[in-house]
Amino acid sequence: MSSGNNGSGANGAKKTEELHPHPIMEQLKNVQYCVNSPPRWGEALFLGFQHYILSLGNIVLIPSIIVPQMGGGNDEKAKVVQTLLFTSGVNTLLQSLLGTRLPLVVGGSYAYLIPISSIIQANRFAVLQDPELRFMHTMRSIQGALIVTSGFQILLGFLGLWRNAVRLLSPLSVAPLVALTGLGLYHLGFPLIAECIEIGIPQLIFMVVITQYLPTYLKLKRPICDRFAMLFSIAIVWFYAAILTWSGAYKNANEANCRTDSSGLISGSLWIDMPYPFQWGVPTFNSGDAFTMMVASFVASVESTGVFHASARYGSATPVPPSVVSRGVGWLGIGTMLNAFFGGVTGCTATAENAGLLAMTRVGSRRVVQISAGFMIFFSILGKFGAIFASIPASIMAAIYCIFFGYISSAGLGFLQFCNLNSFRTKFILGFSLFLGLSLPQYFREHRLCSGFGPLHTHSRWFNDTMSVIFMSHGTIAVVVAVFLDRTLPFSNDEAHKDNGSHWWDKFVVYTKDVRNDEFYKLPCQLNTFFPPY
Repeated sequence: MSSGNNGSGANGAKKTEELHPHPIMEQLKNVQYCVNSPPRWGEALFLGFQHYILSLGNIVLIPSIIVPQMGGGNDEKAKVVQTLLFTSGVNTLLQSLLGTRLPLVVGGSYAYLIPISSIIQANRFAVLQDPELRFMHTMRSIQGALIVTSGFQILLGFLGLWRNAVRLLSPLSVAPLVALTGLGLYHLGFPLIAECIEIGIPQLIFMVVITQYLPTYLKLKRPICDRFAMLFSIAIVWFYAAILTWSGAYKNANEANCRTDSSGLISGSLWIDMPYPFQWGVPTFNSGDAFTMMVASFVASVESTGVFHASARYGSATPVPPSVVSRGVGWLGIGTMLNAFFGGVTGCTATAENAGLLAMTRVGSRRVVQISAGFMIFFSILGKFGAIFASIPASIMAAIYCIFFGYISSAGLGFLQFCNLNSFRTKFILGFSLFLGLSLPQYFREHRLCSGFGPLHTHSRWFNDTMSVIFMSHGTIAVVVAVFLDRTLPFSNDEAHKDNGSHWWDKFVVYTKDVRNDEFYKLPCQLNTFFPPY
């Protein structure tokens, strides 16, 4: 009788184990190199160079959109790209050493495009007929607005205001934030591939085959295929695109995106050029422009918070404590100030694509990202050499984005393992925030594309731009809706408080509650004395 009960108990335990085969993981276990464990120097150099190549997509695309509208030509565009590359390298070093200390790259933010476009279209610049003069005056106005904005972002981070806001998050509200930080950049994926589909599609196929299929059939001692797939695939497809360009396959104007020599960066760059502060002149200031920029910095901070959590996940670190997130936002503000001083044309954000690269390589080492920052600074000074890599066709980068933005989205969905997905309250908050986070920005984007302005069209230009900046950010809408509902919808009972995962999240809200935080986020030397965690 007793033995029968024991056998029944063993079978019951086995069935329970079979029903729950995937345990909850506070840190990912399949990451080979976490935040504090660097690979060998040779491998780290190649991995850092890979991050540098990936960051070029963001750094080249933003000036390519903005500078021609400002009246600048290839020379001005090359100069702005070199400047943004230089400040991105410096800001990445500062963020990895003194900010969140996570393996993330700091680049230009797309959230600033609307206020920047508004400055470009201002009547005070429309009367300037000389393109070079118009470019200089527009750049100075953008610099002035970014300087004011940086002060707002610095105060938001270092005074702990952002920390108090981040403490409202739970796994249920972090999930749509991180997921839509990746999915919200869908317009940089296949729409850009379609502009040169004969180059973009092969790049996408090569990436998938090399990362997902080749490792199964090539039994190598070291993970070469999935770790350096981006370098291998870009080299192959870029060479293929160069052959098509040199053979004269692209002669029509609408095929310029396919050419490897159409960016104008190589001809416009100097051999050696060191960016310096106020190289475009003394900044000018306008209150309306500055206010809209401040709203854009708020949106960039929200989206960067999502990237912080994804980077921590793929770096096998603990969830980022709110005080560390706030410290990171403060250093993003300093980065925006550097961009303003040097003329980097946009504010700072943590780039989502580089966080996705951590997932593909399974290397979340801080040293790798610091090496990539060194490449950014080096190639920003040696302009011609840096311009060669910056001339990679946009369709190649778009194919890579399809994979890395997907990784970011899946990192957000991974936080749902701590939530009760069988709860109808959880289902409503998650589904509603995701749908509204996709639908509402799409409405604003379509309205802006059709009419040139958002659906809110008042006599106040800065108010219209402010609404467009907020409501065109997928991650911002999703997290605001999720946090509001999560904090206001009543719970049916005490046990339901655990449905949003807050019982698991509580120990990470305060820095000192988990001893592992010092391992990942503690500042070097005695700097914790000046920037104490909370």
